[in-house]
This record gives sequence, structure tokens and C-alpha cells, in this order.
Amino acid sequence: MKIEIWSDIACPWCYVGRRRLEAALADFDARDQVEIVWRSFQLDPNAPRQSTKTLTEVLAKKYGISHQQAEGMQRRVTDVAAEEGLIFHMERTQSVNSFDAHRVLHMAAEIGRQSAMKERLQTAYFTDGLSVADHETLVQLARKIGLDGAAVGAMLNTGTYAAAVRGDISRARDMGVQSVPFFLFDEKYAISGAQPVEVFTRALSLAWADAPKPIQMVGESADVDCCDDEACAIPLEA
Repeated sequence: MKIEIWSDIACPWCYVGRRRLEAALADFDARDQVEIVWRSFQLDPNAPRQSTKTLTEVLAKKYGISHQQAEGMQRRVTDVAAEEGLIFHMERTQSVNSFDAHRVLHMAAEIGRQSAMKERLQTAYFTDGLSVADHETLVQLARKIGLDGAAVGAMLNTGTYAAAVRGDISRARDMGVQSVPFFLFDEKYAISGAQPVEVFTRALSLAWADAPKPIQMVGESADVDCCDDEACAIPLEA
């Protein structure tokens, strides 16, 4: 089973939703046969590469609310995150462009370290207050999960994986996805938002029931009394 997850590093509900999916997977008998693929999405493609405003200021302007209301929004999501074992320090958060971080995620996918890279980026953004747009920071984070730092740095100085990031975003748009997190199970079932664990459990069960299962052989051997493109197996008489 493949679960594709559209999310942005700058999305707190994406981190919460991740933890809830993980909780559902922990009780899922076929969890070892589930492949997680992280897809790119940007909540603010025009975000700057360097943080010039606090997250409170950014939210207040974006939603047309007061600073007090923006701080209330941050407290709420921080409290919900804490229930999932996440520690948010949103007063430290640097609201920057996430495009290059998504490129690093695509690079990490090629060596099977995408989920680890995603976790490291989310922690860096919401807990550590690091800039996920800064190339040196991205190199250091990538090294911590086993990527070649020099290779990551060289990649960031080119346009490599930019098309892959835009492709993910375009595919989401084609499906009508306007908010994240968005979870797609085997291209048949979808969940929008950081739903409760039981919703993820239900989606896993539905998708697994529909998933093609490996063929099971019946009989003593798979190559008795048969022909292939070289010869026919003719049993010898005793």
C-alpha cells in the first residue's frame, strides 16, 4: 500500500497529522507493507528566503486579525501538538520559503531517507527555530540523517529537483487539493486535514482491503510438469 502525503514544512497541522497517522500505523498489522511518500506543497510560495517578520505578524496580516488573535491561534495549535508529543516553540519560528527544503526531501527520497528528512525539517522549523531556507542549515540537517552534505550543498546551488517539487504541487492542484495535510491511500481513499487517529485507522483498513495481494501458490512446487521458453519439464520414470 502506498500513502502519499502532501504537506508543507511550514504547516503545523501537517506535523500533527503525521503523528496521528503514525499512531494508526502502529496498530496496523500490515504496517511493514506500507510505503510513505512525501509530496511537496507550499502554503506561501512568495514567502521570503530570510525571515523579516515574526510568525505572529505574518499570521495577523494573512488572516486580517489582531496580534492577540494570531497569538491565540498559535497557542491552540501548540496545545494540540503537545497532546501528540510534539514540542512547538512558535515564538522562535522563522517564516521563510520552503521550496529548497522540498528539493532536499526529493533528494533524500532517492536513498530511502525521505521520512527521516521530513521529521528533521519539521523539528527544525517548529521546535528549534531554524531557517529551512538557509542552505547551510539544510546541509547540516541533511547530514544528520545520513545524506552527503557536500552533495546536498552542490544540489542546492542548481535547479535540481525543482521540477519534481512543482510537479507535486501541480498534481495536488489537479486533484483539487487546496489545503494540507492531504493523505492519499493507493489513489483510492483520501483524508484532508489532521483527522483523529480512528479516521486514519479506517482509511488504512479500507485501502488494505482493496489492495492487490501477492499470488499464493497451491501445490508442492511451482515448476513441476510445465514448460518455459527453453524447454518442457518431463518427469523421469522411476
